[in-house]
Amino acid sequence: MMTQNGQHSPLMSYFQQQQTPAGWFDLLTIMIDNMVRNVGQTDSQPFLRQMGEALAERFPLPDSETVGELEANINALLRQFNWGFIDLEASESGLLLRQQGLPLGRDDDRQGWCHAFCAILEGLYARWLQAQGGGAHVTVQRERLFSHTDVQFRYHNSQRV
Repeated sequence: MMTQNGQHSPLMSYFQQQQTPAGWFDLLTIMIDNMVRNVGQTDSQPFLRQMGEALAERFPLPDSETVGELEANINALLRQFNWGFIDLEASESGLLLRQQGLPLGRDDDRQGWCHAFCAILEGLYARWLQAQGGGAHVTVQRERLFSHTDVQFRYHNSQRV
């Protein structure tokens, strides 16, 4: 049996059980869902990014000399969080961050959970990259949603036109 994302349902169920422990994840989901319902998706984004920034401060990355080392350091922390893994690809216009294996929401609003979680990741990655020497004007933004568990972000200079 295949899901819309082309992945096996039993496999997705397994990962969901590993990444979203009953109780804590349910409480987190309720908190985020109610916040988004109360203030709206757009107004909740800055707060969620701040939560990602705070998480980055609590779990700082070691200094990285290369993109490969940066990727390995980020993946080591993502493994601790059980949040999948990331592939980094440097280009002249910025850095692509492809996050795969994101925790999947349990209810029918998987897209809402994905949007909220992506905002948290934007803050997390932005703060980690700033701590590696990046400027505050260089931002992380979600660029492409391959599925609810596979998202690409772009780290780029937001002041360039």
